[in-house]
Amino acid sequence: MNDAVVWLTIFVLSVFVGIEVIAKVSSTLHTPLMSGANAIHGIILLGAILVTGTTDNALALVVGLVAIVLAAVNMVGGFVVTDRMLQMFVRRKRPAPAATTEPGATEGGAR
Repeated sequence: MNDAVVWLTIFVLSVFVGIEVIAKVSSTLHTPLMSGANAIHGIILLGAILVTGTTDNALALVVGLVAIVLAAVNMVGGFVVTDRMLQMFVRRKRPAPAATTEPGATEGGAR
């Protein structure tokens, strides 16, 4: 069997498994999973930088740089989404009630 067909089959099956796993996650577990995914993306980004830095091939260098940029955007976007989700659980302070004045009183005091 051709290697390309094997790799394509593995890729397609992993996409289906990934969709099924993510669809079954409850919303309360989404933020911790995003944090874990962001950590994994950071490791992937570091690996891409190390591999791209040691290549001598121009095509591999270009592909590596594109991969580094896309991985960095993905990682930063993940942190932004996680931060926005965590902000949903922060309680907002209620504004202090406005001071009321007695009827007939003037702003500057008695004249």
